[in-house]
Amino acid sequence: MTVTKTPKPRFFRFAKNPNLSQQLMWIGLGITLFFIFIAIFTPVFQSLGWVQGPTSTKGNLVQQPPSLEHWFGTSRQAYDVFSRTLFGAQAALQVVVLATALSMVIGVPLGMVSGYAGGQLDKALLFLMDSIYTLPGLLLSVTLAFVVGTGILNAAIAISIAYIPQYYRVVRNHTVSVKTEVFIEAAQAMGADTWQVLSRYLFFNVIQSVPVLFTLNAADAILTLGGLGFLGLGLPPGAPEWGQDLKRALDALPTGIWWTALFPGLAMTLMVVGLSLLGEGLNDFVNPRLRKQIRQ
Repeated sequence: MTVTKTPKPRFFRFAKNPNLSQQLMWIGLGITLFFIFIAIFTPVFQSLGWVQGPTSTKGNLVQQPPSLEHWFGTSRQAYDVFSRTLFGAQAALQVVVLATALSMVIGVPLGMVSGYAGGQLDKALLFLMDSIYTLPGLLLSVTLAFVVGTGILNAAIAISIAYIPQYYRVVRNHTVSVKTEVFIEAAQAMGADTWQVLSRYLFFNVIQSVPVLFTLNAADAILTLGGLGFLGLGLPPGAPEWGQDLKRALDALPTGIWWTALFPGLAMTLMVVGLSLLGEGLNDFVNPRLRKQIRQ
């Protein structure tokens, strides 16, 4: 009797002989999970007394260098830099997830409807999205931030405006190519209405690249949030946010106070690098030509 081995899922076959991009993807995933862990458990560490509050100055001396008591030193406002760096990860993830989710929720349905319906609606939406896409993302976010004000939700809204056209264009182009497939025509012949075609047959066939775009946009959104915070347009004054802390640290740099700028900047850089590596690795994974090589 011949024993037949069950083939491994594609993902595990992909990871068996990873190329450089896939190896970097695992590094990016580890960095991303590390920051997610920090964002989730930092309030728990504060409640246990392991981490000082981000706006607490009790017992802190001003601009103290890193030590066993204050691992990342203290700032001019006597804030503990270690605490503010950890809580800054929480604020960054909250804003970034909200911003990318909002842009995805708006851009994906618009792209599906535009690509499937075509005609004047498609032309109008294409013109609108192309007009938004030609403008610099940071400029759009700064302009909208002036209107909506500061806060986590407001900052997310200001950042999301720049990413809606990206989701729209990707999903719209996939929809245009998929709507002519035989299974779509068969569904229409069986009496499926527009909503059924979009939700049951088109949706899962046009969103393969959305997770990749979500990850890459998240990395860019962190930098945009840092820019808004640096300009005083992100979170409210005093909130633990890396961009705000970097702005305050500029005045102290000429006097040799380096730690107030190093650690928030390093945290922002690591988080961006992690998400970028993860997104690039996912992009290789969903690439059809790469999948064809994996099957061989």
